[in-house]
Amino acid sequence: MPQPPTLKISEIFPSVQGEGLRQGEPTIFVRFAGCNLHCAFCDTKYARTGGTKITVEGIAARVAAVGKKFPASWVALTGGEPLVQYLDALIRRLRTDGFRIQVETNGTIYRPWPVDWLTVSPKPRRWSYDPRFRRRADEVKLVVTKSLTPAVVARLRREFPARVPILLQPESNAAWSRARGRRLLEEALRDGLENIRVTVQLHRIYGLR
Repeated sequence: MPQPPTLKISEIFPSVQGEGLRQGEPTIFVRFAGCNLHCAFCDTKYARTGGTKITVEGIAARVAAVGKKFPASWVALTGGEPLVQYLDALIRRLRTDGFRIQVETNGTIYRPWPVDWLTVSPKPRRWSYDPRFRRRADEVKLVVTKSLTPAVVARLRREFPARVPILLQPESNAAWSRARGRRLLEEALRDGLENIRVTVQLHRIYGLR
């Protein structure tokens, strides 16, 4: 008998969403192992490789078990890069179980799966992404690295619909990155760009995972 398909999982844990417009909401995180990029500033380098192979049913059971002690309505699928794996069956199962699903992706791999919140976070140096995400993204999150320039912010603002906010998130909440993000925002305002915001990593402030 063929074995059921598995997904490579780095960890499953409860916390509070610390990034983006869903900041502050209780969330169960499913972190997938594997990534198609190798960003120097990545704060989850441990998820690039390794991981444990678990079936969809096994993942759903673990999420349900976490949910009994931490009754969050949201599940965030993150990485690594979650879209290097085929998550359609897991998404369907978790939604059937009553969860709302957020996917956090670098945007280089397009999957047309139905989710409740889609965070697209293009990465340097090219800050590239699949253009099909433009109509599906709920937010665009940019880590404020030293290579993030006003020209990049302006390009991405032009490419995504006006309703989609561009979020400038400091690298590891560092002071230099927060200051750079503020300058980028001020320049964007002077250039007449709208719906660009600065943000922080809330979970770092609260000492959460």
